[in-house]
Amino acid sequence: MKYDEIHIENLEFYAHHGVFPEETRLGQKFVLSLTMYVRSRAAGKADDLEMSVDYGAVSHFITEYMQKNTFKLIEAAAEYLAEELLGRYPLLEGLELELKKPWAPIGLPVEYVSVKISRFWHRAFLGLGSNLGDKKAYLDYAVEALRGEDGCRVEQVSDYLVTEPYGGVEQDDFLNACLELRTFFSPEELLERLHRIEQGAHRERVIRWGPRTLDLDILMYDDLVLDSSQLTIPHQEMHMRDFVLKPLSQIAPNLRHPIYRKTVSQMLKELG
Repeated sequence: MKYDEIHIENLEFYAHHGVFPEETRLGQKFVLSLTMYVRSRAAGKADDLEMSVDYGAVSHFITEYMQKNTFKLIEAAAEYLAEELLGRYPLLEGLELELKKPWAPIGLPVEYVSVKISRFWHRAFLGLGSNLGDKKAYLDYAVEALRGEDGCRVEQVSDYLVTEPYGGVEQDDFLNACLELRTFFSPEELLERLHRIEQGAHRERVIRWGPRTLDLDILMYDDLVLDSSQLTIPHQEMHMRDFVLKPLSQIAPNLRHPIYRKTVSQMLKELG
């Protein structure tokens, strides 16, 4: 999707970032340029600042944040600042940030060194399941853990549906759900956080398709197609699982599978 852009060019401030002690003690000048990706049509039509991102407020926040905090690397300063901006301004869809260091201590004539990064919100759909202990409590725990995770926004949660176990292992019925999530984590970072939440529910990976307190799967992530040793996206069996498609159809019936090019509703109907 192509977004509108708001630019802040070459914002100067004095701060204390650097590897060497004199950099953090004495400080130096930094210069920052920021492109904010937004949907500005509503603000433009209404002529209303509340419907846009206030570049003045953003500029002041950047200056205060960079002066309040100290980082050894400009890579770290840029990364943490980007996360703060994405979390602080809900109308911000993404950003491109360049942090310049004009007085970099390298002992050679150079105008500046800089790091430039791009960070965006992504839309992911997750599958949730439990068939041990208090199943509803485990699903509730997962939803609340994601709501409390910096870098995640829970947008929608389906009903909790009772479903028969999958995979041929004799066990109790499952309670399943699906969840829509906005996140600026990469797929691998998101997977790591899901595993951490599973561990918080005392998940044990003993028997494949066996009983578990909590199972969290990434079903889709934007329109990404990924097959690595860690992760396959879209989930390779989601189109064959009614316990995925039924709750997913509640919150995203028109979501289209990036490989099969069919909507969730179509896949559910064909599964029959």
